[in-house]
Amino acid sequence: MTVFAPPVTLSGAHVQLEPLRVEHHDALVQAVRDGELWQLWYTAIPTPEGMAAEIERRLGLQAQGSMCPFAVIDPTTGLAVGMTTYMNIEATHRRVEIGSTWYRRSMQRTPLNTEAKRLLLAHAFEQLNCIAVEFRTHFFNQPSRRAIERLGAKLDGVLRSHQINRHPMGAGALRDTCVYSIIASEWP
Repeated sequence: MTVFAPPVTLSGAHVQLEPLRVEHHDALVQAVRDGELWQLWYTAIPTPEGMAAEIERRLGLQAQGSMCPFAVIDPTTGLAVGMTTYMNIEATHRRVEIGSTWYRRSMQRTPLNTEAKRLLLAHAFEQLNCIAVEFRTHFFNQPSRRAIERLGAKLDGVLRSHQINRHPMGAGALRDTCVYSIIASEWP
C-alpha cells in the first residue's frame, strides 16, 4: 500500500515536527498540564490520563492511512510541547486537513505555531502536491480562527450543527464548524 502522507520530520528555527511516537507521552502529559488545556470547552484536547489513548488513537489512524500525526518539539529543550496532524487525508483528490493541533499554554502566541503551520503547508503543497489544504475549527474558537486567517486561509463556509459537543462544560450542545482552506494557486 502506497501511503500518500508518510511520516516525515520537518524542521525550522522555532519548531521541529517529528513523527508521533509512544515515547513522547511523558512530555505531552506535562505540556497538556500547562494551562489545563483539556478544560477548554470548544476543542478536544486529551486529559493527562487520556494521553496514552490519544497517542494510540492517532497512531491507529496513521496505520489506516487517514492521519499523519506529529509531535511538536521545542528545539530549545528537545521536548514535545504539543501535537498536530495531517488528517482526513484524501489521496485521490490530493487533499489534507491540518488539525487536531494543540500546544502547551506557554508556547501559544509564539512563532512556534506559525512556523509549524508553514512547514506543514510547504510540505503539503511542495512534496505531496496537494491541490488544497483544509483547516476546521469550532465557530467560537476565536484564537484558532484568527491564527488560521493570518496564514492566508479563506473561510469556505460554516457547517451548522456539525457535531455534538462531548466536553462536560458544553455536553450535548451542537457545534458549528468553520471550514477554511488554502488552494495550490494561493501558495505560497
